[in-house]
Amino acid sequence: MLKRVTKHALAIGVAAAVTAGVTAGAQAQDKVRWQMTMGFPSTLPALADTGPWVAEQLDKMSGGNIDLRVFEPGKLVKGTEVYDAVSSGKVDSGYVWAGYEIGKLPASALYGAVPFGMEPAQFAAWMLEKGGQEMMEEIYAPQNIVPLFCGTISPESAGWFTFPLESLDQVEGLKIRFAGLGGEILQKLGASVTLLPGSELFEALEKGVIDATEFSLPVVDEQLGFYKVAKFYHLPGWHQPSTNQYLYINKEKWDALDDQTQAMFRTACTAGVAKSIARAEGTQGAALQRLQEEHGVEAVEVPEEVLVELKKAANEVMAEYSAKDENFKRVYDSMTAFMAENAQWHRMGYLPRDWRANHPELYGDDAATTGN
Repeated sequence: MLKRVTKHALAIGVAAAVTAGVTAGAQAQDKVRWQMTMGFPSTLPALADTGPWVAEQLDKMSGGNIDLRVFEPGKLVKGTEVYDAVSSGKVDSGYVWAGYEIGKLPASALYGAVPFGMEPAQFAAWMLEKGGQEMMEEIYAPQNIVPLFCGTISPESAGWFTFPLESLDQVEGLKIRFAGLGGEILQKLGASVTLLPGSELFEALEKGVIDATEFSLPVVDEQLGFYKVAKFYHLPGWHQPSTNQYLYINKEKWDALDDQTQAMFRTACTAGVAKSIARAEGTQGAALQRLQEEHGVEAVEVPEEVLVELKKAANEVMAEYSAKDENFKRVYDSMTAFMAENAQWHRMGYLPRDWRANHPELYGDDAATTGN
């Protein structure tokens, strides 16, 4: 009887110790109550709704200890001002595209999108397996920001025009909204480039303030209604083969977190990358069909000779930035080295891009005409 009582008491003691340890661990975990300002409205699928999703996962993973309170653009700061606000500590964190800060931190534009650069899966590989994340954190540290790679989406369109783009002669003097390095390239080719937030683009197109615009994916552009004022939708997205989002965190706030909490943030953002890739790729086919079949839009492939000239101009822009900014050169060299290493696999490891369109009889569909 004594032995049984002793064993029972011992079991209770061990259970109590384990429970106390778990409770102590939960109590010891950081309690985070941060603002998270958005670079784009969270209603925009794939481009921005990943941010609130990541916040929700952090809340669940931490048992409510991590509370990122989402603020739409303009509630705290404009979407284009997230970098400055997080850097100064005006806000704790922000979910945003990297690149609006190109004038202050040129290398940021490479992290946002590289013309003729990597597709989403390639970019994720470079960031998470080839040192891109570590390099970015080093570059942003003096700016008092910790940038966590937190989303990447399918190519954005090459723009909405009121005419089909057939020659670069049509670019000369064109008033167009374009962001990042793509805008720098078009400006070099004679376009008049402006950067307007998404909320102002429809009215600017409608009133003729701009002649053309690019913004995002088909599913996002459809939601913003550009098809009502421009009917020629240009593809491929040469300027942004992938568009990448980040959770910018004020470095002082980040450094105050314990290792467990930092690990939760990193894990949630890595999940955000997977979520955004899936959501972006999963919604574009249907959206592109709706634009054509329901809204009378014509999908226009940018002619190869135009793409060639754009790439030549892109090479010049990259060389110019690399010559004047050490970090830009460092990041771009790392990216191009990985692309060269990955090139044969990327070309030979997958079926040709037009395989299904060229062999619809093997799939029993009309892919030859729809491009699906």
